[in-house]
Amino acid sequence: MRATPLLPGPRIEIILAGSGGQGMILAGLILAEAAGLYDGRQVAMVQNYGPEARGGTSKAEVILSDQTIDYPLCTAVDVLLALTQEAADVYHGDLKPGGWLIVDQELVPHPPLASAISLPFTRTARRKLKREMVTNVVALGFLSGYTGLVTKKGMERALLSRIPLASREMNKKALRLGSRLATAYQNAVPGARPETDSNEI
Repeated sequence: MRATPLLPGPRIEIILAGSGGQGMILAGLILAEAAGLYDGRQVAMVQNYGPEARGGTSKAEVILSDQTIDYPLCTAVDVLLALTQEAADVYHGDLKPGGWLIVDQELVPHPPLASAISLPFTRTARRKLKREMVTNVVALGFLSGYTGLVTKKGMERALLSRIPLASREMNKKALRLGSRLATAYQNAVPGARPETDSNEI
């Protein structure tokens, strides 16, 4: 499956969802700041934590627009990024017809939609960086590279403003790995999995 970038429009809605502790709220903040502070777009964001601090489902709703946003909640989702099976199952019904479901290949073994875009975010973070904690950043790199919703420069600047100095280099590598997954996926023949075993970072 190939895709053209989601072109700037009056309203683009994104949900980033997973379990508490996966950093999806942080990912939503980074995406919103990349678009709003560094790419000059109108942005709204709402976050929702599950009942448990860790383990419960959490999500960030991010709306991007080139016009004033008159309603801050998602009503017809263009992109759902889900890092758990539960998140995919619960929120895929919010996608509008033709919306994109992007899931973690390892953590969402049974995508609820046949058209789901399934990528090895967790496996890439574990194998390449030895840190599953940056899975959310790998996924953000893919999201920005694949959808074209924010610039790579804007995403990197927003990311670096949100993380401690000691982990900046690792997070920059995670973002680049995600971007390379996007390039590999876009260049793959329909149905082919992207190549993720290169030693290059």
